[in-house]
Formats: sequence, structure tokens, C-alpha cells
Amino acid sequence: MKPLFRLLTELSSRKTISRLTGAFAKSKASKALIPRFAKTYGIRVEDAEKHISEYASLNEFFTRRLKSGLRPVDTAQSTVVSPVDALITGMGRIESGQILNVKGQDYTIEELLNRSPRMVSYEHGFYLVLYLSPTDYHRIHSPVTGDILEKEHVPGKVYPVNDFGLRHMPRVLSRNERLITYMQHESGEVAVVKVAAMNVSSIQYVDPLPNHLERGDELAYFEFGSTVVLLLETNTFECRSDLAVGSKVRMGEALGKLRPKA
Repeated sequence: MKPLFRLLTELSSRKTISRLTGAFAKSKASKALIPRFAKTYGIRVEDAEKHISEYASLNEFFTRRLKSGLRPVDTAQSTVVSPVDALITGMGRIESGQILNVKGQDYTIEELLNRSPRMVSYEHGFYLVLYLSPTDYHRIHSPVTGDILEKEHVPGKVYPVNDFGLRHMPRVLSRNERLITYMQHESGEVAVVKVAAMNVSSIQYVDPLPNHLERGDELAYFEFGSTVVLLLETNTFECRSDLAVGSKVRMGEALGKLRPKA
């Protein structure tokens, strides 16, 4: 059955289908689906910034902000915080430019960063793969305090980035459409790689997007579920010892500490 699932996924990974799905999700007709969607995925509607009846479309509800104070941002000095609510599906040291064994598949920094000259800074760094399910809050925040150095949009497919997609579709993280943000922080750089997924109509930056962001400030948002890959430069990050693949994190929660670049 797996080859059949892969074939069906290949056929449904075209941007046209995602655009159609996205167009419906943004339409007024989709508003009627919000209560069922929230119930199906166990979304805490009481956490939303507005009452569920105030959202004009499914997309508007999906990209909702939360009530103030629900995602406190860790304020300890030099902390790197989670940019999203997510499940950690991969993490570890980058070995000679290789991200190893994300659900049984290996990736290269060269592919993931679309052969950017900046890739040399991450060849022996640290990575975290953060998967957002439909249940999760889908706004993306800055993991550090710093300045935006560069932004890149990488066109691509929209394969699913859930467990099936990561295990059975070839290198989805580096084949899917991506929006990459490089930021300068006190110890070097961080790359925030936002990966599109099936039925994601787009990844949007907040508007206006300031050049300087404090830790926890809004950076972007997904229109339907997807993944963020966080890359930390070589010798600049020490991850929390209690985090592991399968850990659930919330936006603003400490992932680890920056350390001076060697």
C-alpha cells in the first residue's frame, strides 16, 4: 500500500491543489466549518484572541493570535526560545553539513538552504525540526533577539510533513517550498527555515516586518500546518538536556542557550 500512498501524495503535491484549498479556506463559505474544525482537532477556542464567531473564514481562524499572556517568552539572558508550538521530530548536531536520521532520512544543509553561501556557517551546528499539527497555534515568532540579515523564498512542492511524509517521501524538507530567514544575534547567526506542506496555501511574513526583532516577536505565520527547521551556527548553541525527539514545546519556551562563537 505504501507505493500507492506515495503515488497519490505525488499527484496531490501540486501547488494548484494547495491554491484551490487555500482559496476556499479564505472564503466566507468556509466560516461554517470553523466549529467542526476546532472540535475535530481539539483546539482550545477559549485561547483565541477573538470569539470563534468573529472569524470570517477558516483561514482567519487558523492563523489566529492568542490572548495576551498565554505564551510567556523566557527572559533568561542568551536564551533561544521555540518560535512555534510544535512537536520535535528531529534534533541534534549537524555533522559535516549533514542532518542525520530525521524519521530515517538524511538531509544536507546545502539542499535545505538552497545552496546559499551562508551554509558554511552551519556545517557543524545544531538543528531542530519543529512540526506543527492542525491543532497547534500557527504563528511563528523570533527565536532570538537580533536583526534580519537576509530572506529567501525557495519554490518547491507541498508534500505532507507529517510522520508519513517524513518517513516515506524522499527528502520533503528540502524539496518543499520554503521561506528562509537569516538573523544575526549576539553570538552569530540563526536560520529559521519555514517549510510549506500539503494544503498550505502560503507562508506569510507579518506586515510590517521590522528589521530588528526581540525574542518572541512575531515573524511570520503558516496558512495550515507545517514545519520549522531551526539551524544554529557551529559552536554557538547548547540545547536543553531534557529535550528529545518526541518532546512537545510551546512558543516562547527555552530550547537552550547561546554561547560565544568560538
